[in-house]
Amino acid sequence: MAHYKVILAYDGTHFLGYQRQGPARTVQAAVETALSGLGWQGKTVLASGRTDTGVHSAGQVIAFDLDWSHSEEELVRAINFSLPSDVAVRDARLVADGFHPRFDARDRRYQYRLYTAPNRDPLRERFAWRVWPAPSVDLLRSAAGLLPGSHDFAAFGNPPVPHGTTVRFIFETGWVVQGDEMRFDIRGNAFLYHMVRRIVFVQVQVGQNRLSLEEMESGVRDARPMPPGLAPAHGLTLMEVRYGDIGQETD
Repeated sequence: MAHYKVILAYDGTHFLGYQRQGPARTVQAAVETALSGLGWQGKTVLASGRTDTGVHSAGQVIAFDLDWSHSEEELVRAINFSLPSDVAVRDARLVADGFHPRFDARDRRYQYRLYTAPNRDPLRERFAWRVWPAPSVDLLRSAAGLLPGSHDFAAFGNPPVPHGTTVRFIFETGWVVQGDEMRFDIRGNAFLYHMVRRIVFVQVQVGQNRLSLEEMESGVRDARPMPPGLAPAHGLTLMEVRYGDIGQETD
């Protein structure tokens, strides 16, 4: 029996999130069904975290034990053969038995995409939020600059467990602009429930002059409540989860 670390990519449009929920179509259920066809007998696949309904991933990390006598490349092909077209294994590696994709994570990186246009664009709206009027890029970047460091982000999300801490450390943030498309990247040690989507929503409010930078700064610094609202799920993608030595492959 070996312990595997696997990286998943998926289009979250037609999944009710990552976590298994009874008969609902979820990423976890799809993966566990595929593994069962390979002789997996575990109760649950471990994951780096949950993604909400409609959220995408390029780098979800899962782990499981499996009695597999072939190569890691063959394992990737075998799992993908049984997965639906909107989820796929990108990579599989043998790792130490104690590796846990959630508790051993050093940091996580999310990306949020939006575009600015007065009218809908069906070819882009599957993976990006249409925003109009266009927010000020300078204000967006100033708002993003308030986030790095250790803060109580209670105004931007809820802890994953009742009464859990709302303090998180943000390593870096940034906005990249190409034409009418904007991309927000954020890397932190961990995130609250809905935290990235709340942060994006509030930044857009600032960028459209509906909320001042000072008000957002108070929300970050003092956990002052922010205007209600979330950026839509379909613009968000979990890009990468990084680990220390325990997340590296074994010899």
